[in-house]
Amino acid sequence: MAVFLMGTGAQHSLQNVVALLEKQLLRTQGVPRRINAWSGDFRLEAERPDFDAPFSRFAVYLPKSWPDVGALEEKTRGLAPYGTVSHNEDNVQFSFVPPEGEGPEKSLEAFDSFAAELTLPEVWRAEGDKYRLDHISAELLFKAIIQYRASDVHLSPGVSPVFRIDGETRSSDLLGPLSAVQIESLIREMSLDEAWKEFETTRQTSFNYHQSGLGYSRVSAFVKSGAPHCTIRFLPETIPSFEELHVPKDTMVKLAELHRGLLLVTGMTGSGKTTTVAALIDWINSTRSSHILTIENPIEFVHTNKKSIVSQRNLGMDVDSFYDAVTGALRHDPDVILIGEMRDPDTIRSAINAAATGHLVVSTLHANTAAEVVNRVLSFFDPVERDLVKLQLRDCLQCVICQRLVPKLGGGRIPALEMMLNDVKAIADGIMEGSTDHIRIGMQQTVSHSFLFEHYLHNLLKQQKIDLAHAQEFATDQSMLDQIRMGTYAVPRLEGVRGH
Repeated sequence: MAVFLMGTGAQHSLQNVVALLEKQLLRTQGVPRRINAWSGDFRLEAERPDFDAPFSRFAVYLPKSWPDVGALEEKTRGLAPYGTVSHNEDNVQFSFVPPEGEGPEKSLEAFDSFAAELTLPEVWRAEGDKYRLDHISAELLFKAIIQYRASDVHLSPGVSPVFRIDGETRSSDLLGPLSAVQIESLIREMSLDEAWKEFETTRQTSFNYHQSGLGYSRVSAFVKSGAPHCTIRFLPETIPSFEELHVPKDTMVKLAELHRGLLLVTGMTGSGKTTTVAALIDWINSTRSSHILTIENPIEFVHTNKKSIVSQRNLGMDVDSFYDAVTGALRHDPDVILIGEMRDPDTIRSAINAAATGHLVVSTLHANTAAEVVNRVLSFFDPVERDLVKLQLRDCLQCVICQRLVPKLGGGRIPALEMMLNDVKAIADGIMEGSTDHIRIGMQQTVSHSFLFEHYLHNLLKQQKIDLAHAQEFATDQSMLDQIRMGTYAVPRLEGVRGH
């Protein structure tokens, strides 16, 4: 296990030193049954009988040349039977162990009495030992995720598994506090050799894991403070329908019927983008005779051929980069191309080119509103390229969906959507101008099928699916939502904004 260094300051009790070292180990490695610590020639061992008990067995090793070592030996013999002295070739060992059948109280008193004779080091190197080694069952974790209706589970050393339920993290005593050894073993067990090699080399990796009969998952493993951590995002085996996701089916079907152009699903991390995209691809797969090519990192929802052929490529395993995959995809006779995430200029450029050449390209992007997506995309490019990119977006961008998951009355969460359909001149002009405000106003024109979060939240509020407090919290513009509720909201005129 990893060795760490800690300054404990001037301490008069070795028990205090052990407590400080244990606190650090709990944060980084888990609960140890044994601690080994040293400072120069001074060595300290602390051990306890089980993970829930306090440390009760101590040993101090000092070189025979240590000042006053003879007086320390005499002191320890005077503490018998709670303190004992033994010699080896180089060191003198001072041990403090409760006699069999007795509690640790007198032994700990003897240990403190001995430590009071020492000038203790202020800086220690230490490592833990004898951590929990019992196996973590992936099946048990998946069953717990389903039982708790959680979206994720977080595994960290020193604490019990933490589940994300309805957007909030909640601890569970399902397995008790975990150790770094247990978490590392689980990562190794769930990952293919390539992912494990990446984890060993770069100290982070992501991969897909399938627990048969229960679900798929995206596993993200990383190292923090020298110890492994793991997050498991649950993905059901059956891809949810539009109705099950509580998104407007008629609108989603019209988008899925598109044969060309760029369709973006956006939102912040954890807003359900991946699930919405999976439902969209599944509808195409079920209703159209097409070739659907997906490029993901890693593959999350697994699609089987229905009416379409679905080719899912895993970044790192099947292809080196999104850019290479999208560029190569044009030679694979695709009708629909799914790009897991647009994350760099080359990928975005190739996605736009694919959309412009007669393919339907679906991808995700991190953005807070649909209107700001154009400037978010433009931010990836140098200023000299932006006019061309705006022209391409104007011509190929079909729709931007942005979503937020809002707590639902009665429990659970429901998506609130914002859609920017490139269906009126005002929106196209806003794209060319790179103006978020003009796009947002264009989305509110009566001839456009676009809609803002505020209108969607107002409808959810009227349907009594969410409460007012959450509607206001998740609105982009709370004052606008309040005006819509009161019937006093008026759409700003484009001419007025341009004139201003």
